[in-house]
Amino acid sequence: MGYGRIPDEVIEAVLQRHDIADVIGKYVHLTKQGHYLKGLCPFHSEKSPSFTVTPEKQIYHCFGCGAGGNMFQFLREIEGYTFAEAVRHLAEEADIPVTWEESLSADNPQQKDRSKMLEANEKAAKLYRYILMNTDQGKNALDYVRNRQMSDKLIDTFQIGYAPAMWDTLVQQLQKAGYDLPLMERGGLVSARSEGDGYIDKFRDRVIFPIWDAQGKVIAFGGRALGDVQPKYLNSPETMLFNKSRVLYNFHQARPQIRKTNTMVLFEGYMDVVKAWEAGVRNGVGTMGTALTPEHAELIRRNAGRIVICYDGDSAGQNAAYKAIPLLEQAGCEVKVAMLPDAKDPDEYITAYGSERFVREIIDYAVPSIKYRLHYIRRHFRLQEEGDRIRYQQTALKMIADLSSIEREHYLKQLAGEFETSYESLKQDLANLRMKSEKNRTVRDNIDVPWNNGRHNRKETPKAPLYPAYHNAERQLLAVMMHDRDVSAYVEERLGDEFNVDAHAVLAAYLYAFYAQNSTPSVSRYMAMIQDDKLENLASSIAMMGAHHGVNEIVIDDFIKEIKKYPKQQEISRKKEEMIRAERSGDPLRAAQILSEIIALEKQLKFS
Repeated sequence: MGYGRIPDEVIEAVLQRHDIADVIGKYVHLTKQGHYLKGLCPFHSEKSPSFTVTPEKQIYHCFGCGAGGNMFQFLREIEGYTFAEAVRHLAEEADIPVTWEESLSADNPQQKDRSKMLEANEKAAKLYRYILMNTDQGKNALDYVRNRQMSDKLIDTFQIGYAPAMWDTLVQQLQKAGYDLPLMERGGLVSARSEGDGYIDKFRDRVIFPIWDAQGKVIAFGGRALGDVQPKYLNSPETMLFNKSRVLYNFHQARPQIRKTNTMVLFEGYMDVVKAWEAGVRNGVGTMGTALTPEHAELIRRNAGRIVICYDGDSAGQNAAYKAIPLLEQAGCEVKVAMLPDAKDPDEYITAYGSERFVREIIDYAVPSIKYRLHYIRRHFRLQEEGDRIRYQQTALKMIADLSSIEREHYLKQLAGEFETSYESLKQDLANLRMKSEKNRTVRDNIDVPWNNGRHNRKETPKAPLYPAYHNAERQLLAVMMHDRDVSAYVEERLGDEFNVDAHAVLAAYLYAFYAQNSTPSVSRYMAMIQDDKLENLASSIAMMGAHHGVNEIVIDDFIKEIKKYPKQQEISRKKEEMIRAERSGDPLRAAQILSEIIALEKQLKFS
């Protein structure tokens, strides 16, 4: 059976040792309702719980957005794991030995390359750290780091190192260890020499910050130049391990505190994250100097309901914060912004004023996103001029219009008081704006920035589809097959792969394969075979239809007949169109011949 080459017995052991309600309960507050557990879906915004966990079947399904599957699929969706990573995570939690990686990578060239890159990155991180802490080459870099008020404990926590100025320090070590240098080039550790054969180190004369994935594996590096060299900061290039648009620096270490507080603090660079960590901000992550992306926002949304943006206080940092707000709010996060004075960055502020003041006056005093946005746009108006004051108030009203009624009143009073404008006139203008907006707004359960269990998504709840008869028959038949091995065998013999919906045919094929090696039905184990998000969502939706008590052989035969009728009905429709074309083209003999074919097909349908 295909589980991505993970041994069947490992999958079985993991499924036996874990209960899906416990796995999902770490992320979603579930309440018991009869045989089911219900909660607010972590994958889309909703006010009424439609996320359902069925302990009896060990599956989940959301009737709002259609997400569904077993515990492995849940972890893949919520954490971004691969199937193997989800299995490994649950296996390690249950103290089940993880022994399949070697056999997996041996037969899979891409997986083998990936494993070698991870090994080489780990080796490089240890080498850089050793050079910083234990060699004369690293003395200047160590002095620099310590002058930045970083303790040895902090250096150790973040595994900070130093890449010496020599051209090939790492190249020599990798060659001695037998690593393939062209692969190391693709992994971003070395570069091909421009003047001829051979390779040189990617990072030279830089303080090195290892970059980890969500599981704590080194996947890339960031280097800070010691001298007057551009760029000041250099990241590894994108590789099969590293995509900067999807990775947040320090996420693996910050995640426990993020989960505990449901809050993430977002910085721009490595040093800000490191210094903030020592200041007590243990839920801080960084975008490594790149702009926030929708992928970053989605990762943040999956792990935190609240986000504090703490970017540099200069113009560039504040512009970046302003642009990040709508991305995070569209993802469904509650956003605040920490405002740093005098164009300082977090590292400089902590150095100048200390950790306690940074937390108390900057992080804890972060302002709501609307307050920051109002403050930000003021820069574009000359408020000493009457015309600009009016235009600012009009712009501010448009921003306030989308807030809750309590927030609207609060900021409306502030606006009126600040400019000595009539509160009632501002309130009337706001009401007119909202009336225009309401005309263009559709009523739906998903609002723009709802509260939902601390997690959100941009997916909108789809309407329940109305399926044709053959489609419903296929779904109902698959639902029974998932719970009854004998019915699956009966359908395999009489219908085989003749399902009209391709996805249904694939699910049936997986069922036939599952029952070839399992005598007992298990929806969760069956889903572990599939390893395809869309198919698992579909399978969970069908499985939630239940085993159809009272279904007998006659009903099963009726389902099969309905499924087999559809191709003939389609053929009759095509023949009728063909007959019309023959009549219009002045070919009555051809039209009569087609009519006789239609009559024959209709008789077959009637007596089938």
